Amino acid sequence: MTPEQVAQAAAALFEAEETGKQCGLLSLAYPGMTMDDAYAVQAALVARKMQAGRKRIGWKIGLTSRAMQDALKIDTPDSGVLLDDMVFEDGAMVPAGRFIQPRVEAEIAFVMKAPLAGAETGEDVIAATESVAPSLEILDTRILRADPATGRARIITDTISDNAANAGIVLGAQRHAIDAFDLRWVGAVVTRDGVVEETGLGAGVLNDPVTSVLWLARRMAQYGQQIEAGDVVLSGSFIRPVECPPGARIEADFGRFGAVSVGFA
Repeated sequence: MTPEQVAQAAAALFEAEETGKQCGLLSLAYPGMTMDDAYAVQAALVARKMQAGRKRIGWKIGLTSRAMQDALKIDTPDSGVLLDDMVFEDGAMVPAGRFIQPRVEAEIAFVMKAPLAGAETGEDVIAATESVAPSLEILDTRILRADPATGRARIITDTISDNAANAGIVLGAQRHAIDAFDLRWVGAVVTRDGVVEETGLGAGVLNDPVTSVLWLARRMAQYGQQIEAGDVVLSGSFIRPVECPPGARIEADFGRFGAVSVGFA
């Protein structure tokens, strides 16, 4: 993609979020789009948001499960940027119309105490982590899920461009030392309106959420970036996304690890 095309794609996504009206598939508009192109669009989109006054607070990692990678025919996770206007308090009610088609995933969040640049081992991630916490990620899509004319579904370049479908983050109140639990066995029971929708374990995230954060540090190093002290990193979901229509109440019970919830007006 040319710099002009990257800017056009980012502008289309920005407008879609501002108006609540989804844009068409970028993968159809720019059929030669690569993953590097998609990350360039994401960077342009985030830059535009930051120019509007938003601040970066961390990162999200997506597509960490084998099932989701198989569905999109890829063999790698993706990543996006967390901004300050995405934060919701535990138990909050998301205002009506805030998102287009919200869905929720349960994840283990990492809060960093030191920069993490080009990490080589999981021990590097552990040493740089201040605490871990239960969390929910709110997903949204500013791009149509499928093209109405052709029926073609969005693909990985669409998702990456759209800031990896990131829209919101809810952190539970509990904070734990990273070695207080075996994160592979930290799981959650996720309910919508009191009905169990999904269950899962941390091992569903690349076999260990620490490995997920390590992947992010290595990917960012390729682009001259790094995870900073104070950043929040969502390590990836170990459940399928739960649809959140108006009136939905989502609760994630992580057992001894904690709990977190959010509602949608």
